[in-house]
Amino acid sequence: MTPVLSGTLAGLALGVASIIPMAFMPIADKRTAMLASFIDRFAIGFIIFNMALPMPGWAKGLLVGLGLSLPPALISKKYGPILGLGAIGGLVCGSVAG
Repeated sequence: MTPVLSGTLAGLALGVASIIPMAFMPIADKRTAMLASFIDRFAIGFIIFNMALPMPGWAKGLLVGLGLSLPPALISKKYGPILGLGAIGGLVCGSVAG
């Protein structure tokens, strides 16, 4: 499987995993919040599989996951769930990507 296809599949899985819990939360502009979350998590999965860094895959995943999750965490002040999913998703994607 090519890195682009692997990254797309990983991004889709991570994006869907991020919006499922949001469907049950009271959010003022739910559609926009879910779209932003999906795009952010999709980017994490896609970038990890298509980016070369001189470090172990899990470290690359953690770096990308936390780096891309920090801005929305700062804006929403929901640090735990956003950074947690970014870190876990990044670690998993990075470990699989190698």
